Amino acid sequence: MADLEWWQTVIVVILMLCILLGTLPVINTGIQFLSLPLHAFRNHYGQAAPYHPNVAVIIPAWNEGKVIGPAIERLLQLEYPTDRLRIYVVDDASTDDTPDIVLAKAAAYPGRVIHLRREVGGQGKAHTLNHGLDTALADPWTEAVLIMDADVIFARNALRKLTRHLADEKVGAVTAYIAEGSRDRNYLTRFIAVEYVIGQLSSRRTQNVLGAIACLAGGAQLHSRANLEAIGGRIPTGTLAEDTMTTFEGQLKGRRAVFEPHAVVLAEEPRTIDSLWKQRLRWARGNVQLTGIYRKLWFRPSRHHQLGSFSFGLAWFTILLLPAFMLFAAVSLLALLLFHSDVAEFVFRFMWISAACIYIFSILFSVQLDGRIGWQSWREAIMFPGLGALLLMVVALFPGALDGIVRALGGTVTDQTLLVWTIFFYLWGPISMLGIWLARAVEPLPGGRFFAGLLLYVCGYGSLLCAITVDSYVKEWRRADAAWIKTEKVGRVDS
Repeated sequence: MADLEWWQTVIVVILMLCILLGTLPVINTGIQFLSLPLHAFRNHYGQAAPYHPNVAVIIPAWNEGKVIGPAIERLLQLEYPTDRLRIYVVDDASTDDTPDIVLAKAAAYPGRVIHLRREVGGQGKAHTLNHGLDTALADPWTEAVLIMDADVIFARNALRKLTRHLADEKVGAVTAYIAEGSRDRNYLTRFIAVEYVIGQLSSRRTQNVLGAIACLAGGAQLHSRANLEAIGGRIPTGTLAEDTMTTFEGQLKGRRAVFEPHAVVLAEEPRTIDSLWKQRLRWARGNVQLTGIYRKLWFRPSRHHQLGSFSFGLAWFTILLLPAFMLFAAVSLLALLLFHSDVAEFVFRFMWISAACIYIFSILFSVQLDGRIGWQSWREAIMFPGLGALLLMVVALFPGALDGIVRALGGTVTDQTLLVWTIFFYLWGPISMLGIWLARAVEPLPGGRFFAGLLLYVCGYGSLLCAITVDSYVKEWRRADAAWIKTEKVGRVDS
């Protein structure tokens, strides 16, 4: 940079710092996976012990006739003392055969299966759960509460693996590993399976190490009675992320939350981009809401919990603001190209070589955590960042590869052509999100699912989640209707 004026040098340095800030999500992923091996030494198993409290299972159900029967049967087959397990199905004014199925189970298993009917439903999951909690906690018999979804299937040993952590009175809640369990998987459910390995088996182990859990899985969360009573005996309402808010409140009251990776719960996941979008939009909007609700919590360390730690805040905001970081890095890199192309090329290569190393390390580490997913979804694991991002990694690792790519696409290698492709690559992050929006738009059209899937493989599953997050920003800014939308389940879980 010796040939630049001093003010140009300052601008270049500032832009490099902006690019570094924009790559914080990649840095955080690297920190997460470098911390992950510490879970072998820093975990809660030393304080866990065989423990079988009286557990009230609460299942919110609205028109779950296709899945509620097998879910109840599977619960009754758990490796858990039969006299210490009761199942409360909270029927949220269902209009299908859900009440008939639950009443038949209640007649077949008197005292073990209880049907609770809400005549006025549609207020959301939290209100439905609170209806069940009012009944369960009114009975002194209840020592712990398991909140689950109507479609999930617990492994036979899952509950006792969860309850062992409640032997430590300092633990208020435990969550399980929710694994994608459809018997007829498609490309999207295989991507989701890989996401759950990365987002749960990997990141939540890291959260165990750091001492703060971001979210108890809504489909499988076990609470001690004391933990629920400490937060008022009710699930917080008024937000789309009642799971996360409950998780935060328990920890803020001084009780620890624990992730149990060996308690496996199979769930049916969306099979189309549109249905996944609607589900994740609810989650993303909920997280945006909670970020504002807990604005006085972030980056304020406390002796009583770790939610205010720098590491937890970094992880939270690099996910919440991932699209913004992606756009920030792309624009800064493009501006740097205009000021000093040689420096821009160096920064681009450094950024994507780092991303390639972290990607390879994280994927290889993740897939071996669940061999079933690693075997069934290896293509999606490889293509998780998208073909476009993989090409960028190749170009960064092998600078001469850009000429070959241009020729392979039928172009002529000229300075102008290379400049156009360079700008395209620098802006790939925002472009990939636009590709995902296009995928959602074409999916309902004749033959659209094929092209939507193709676009997802090119743009990457991460770009799909980023596009949904951008939509959540817009919906919250516009104060759009925040009605709780139920994800349709039809009983595809392979039990």
